[in-house]
Amino acid sequence: MTDPAPALPSTDTPAKARRRAGVALTVRRLGGLDVAVITGADAVARIDAALAERKPLHVAFVNAHCVNVSVSDPAYGAVMADMLCLPDGIGVDVGSRMLFGEPFPENLNGTDFLPRFFAETRFELRVGLVGGVPGVVDRAAARFGERFPRHRFLAISHGFFSEGQETEQLLHWIRLARLDVLLVGIGVPRQEQFLALHVGAREAPVAFGVGALLDFTAGKVARAPAWVRRLRIEWVWRLLMEPRRLAKRYLAGNPAFLARIARQRIRK
Repeated sequence: MTDPAPALPSTDTPAKARRRAGVALTVRRLGGLDVAVITGADAVARIDAALAERKPLHVAFVNAHCVNVSVSDPAYGAVMADMLCLPDGIGVDVGSRMLFGEPFPENLNGTDFLPRFFAETRFELRVGLVGGVPGVVDRAAARFGERFPRHRFLAISHGFFSEGQETEQLLHWIRLARLDVLLVGIGVPRQEQFLALHVGAREAPVAFGVGALLDFTAGKVARAPAWVRRLRIEWVWRLLMEPRRLAKRYLAGNPAFLARIARQRIRK
């Protein structure tokens, strides 16, 4: 799939592409979000199916923070309804156990799933990167390219662009790049809203909201050691690394998430 011909605008929505890419998708509703009950292998297959047809598919990684945002921001929940929402982190597993009696089949956080996807996809891809402070996408593209040389990774833009003329210029660059996949890491809920408003098959048939993935890949933020990830307490590591930015999300957000899931269980 190197250098594909420019695609015509599609009338399909990402939700239609999500439903069409294989068998019907089972979801579990947490807060205002429908999270896919899916394995990593099935997720790769569904994304490959969208790439093969060059139909729009937006992919989001749902953690406890996303669930909290969906409750306080219904517009974000509506945007996410058109996306393939993959389970990310121990929080959504706890919520799934509370509401459905079992965790999700796999933890498909973006930092681990995207490298897996690049390794397992059957296509050679042109991948565009948007997000982070100036310089992050350049370093992330270089590191991805070293690790996955059969794909081409293109640094498109930092994440500090405004709506209006700057966004239109960014979309122009994206179209010129003739992408197969777009990674947008500008934070929740902005990245998902950007994809919903601006990214269709003409820009990239598959697009991911990737959060801090580009910062991790570029080396701007240190990833938790393997033993921390195995214990599934990476959120503690991130809090220690960025306490000022993440204290509210974790110290207030985690109890709020559990309370919301408890109320949902009572209603259920």
